Amino acid sequence: MVHYGHSNQLRQAKAMGDYLIVGVHTDSEIAKHKGPPVFTQEERYKMVRAIKWVDEVVEGAPYVTTLETLDKFKCDFCVHGDDITLTVDGKDTYEEVKKSGRYRECKRTQGVSTTDLVGRMLLMTKAHHSNIDSSNYQQHTDNFGKGHSPWTGVSQFLQTSQKIIQFASGQEPHPEDTIIYVAGAFDLFHIGHVDFLEAVHKLSERPYIIVGLHFDQEVNRYKGKNYPIMNIHERTLSVLACRVSELDLFHYMLMHDGSDPYLEPRRTGILRTVDSGNSLTTDAIVQRIIKNRLLFEARNQKKEAKEIAVIQAMKQQEEEKTKARAQTVLSTIKSK
Repeated sequence: MVHYGHSNQLRQAKAMGDYLIVGVHTDSEIAKHKGPPVFTQEERYKMVRAIKWVDEVVEGAPYVTTLETLDKFKCDFCVHGDDITLTVDGKDTYEEVKKSGRYRECKRTQGVSTTDLVGRMLLMTKAHHSNIDSSNYQQHTDNFGKGHSPWTGVSQFLQTSQKIIQFASGQEPHPEDTIIYVAGAFDLFHIGHVDFLEAVHKLSERPYIIVGLHFDQEVNRYKGKNYPIMNIHERTLSVLACRVSELDLFHYMLMHDGSDPYLEPRRTGILRTVDSGNSLTTDAIVQRIIKNRLLFEARNQKKEAKEIAVIQAMKQQEEEKTKARAQTVLSTIKSK
């Protein structure tokens, strides 16, 4: 998937340099090394291009990052999160660039992962709307990572004012701008939302788009089940990361049962209906997950098993180094 955790990583990466090139893997590469992707490669290419900190996208980037790849695109170094990425054989995909000193690391966004979001869709609980201390919610760690790996598991996301400021553009509307207001759930922010915002952007030569997000309880009232999959804080960051929107002001609009939420703008003639030209919906994404449930469960169990193996190997190497240092000290003392 492409979520605000990835956006936050790209934000940090851009701050390390001047021009950010993002390599996106093909579906076949992801299926080989990690498991079935939720979004298709074409969807992921478009989603990454829509993130405001991205300058260029390399389609079909190799899963293992090599010096040859960095040189091909004239990159000084590459950046990845502080979690480890492994090949199907359990090897570090950044081993070569790390050894050459052309690797930088940024902090992983705690509390969000594809693993966690997939679990929410399958478990059908509402616990994530406010907190994640429900025993029912915790249950999905049995199928999507038992928490033994620090990189694959379930953790709680805590939004801060600082994070919103980091994501926001900080741009105020100019007098000549046309201010356009749109509202909705914008759940599991996807290319359908991106296409919609791009269509809205074309309504004016100088658009300033304000996006209103509905509260979790309101979304659940009109969508039912366990919607929204992402809570209000997570949806805020998801939309803020999109380059199409200027989102310095949020209006949390509440709809009333049985009434038209757009009655007043419709009456005054300022309502516009926009066709995104994209049929993808949040429901469709959830159906993809449900259809491939067993594949996603297997994906995460396999992923965590590889990560635990690496952690154990790292611990063993550290223990051997400590033991060797102790023997060296002992030998030195005896010689004296």
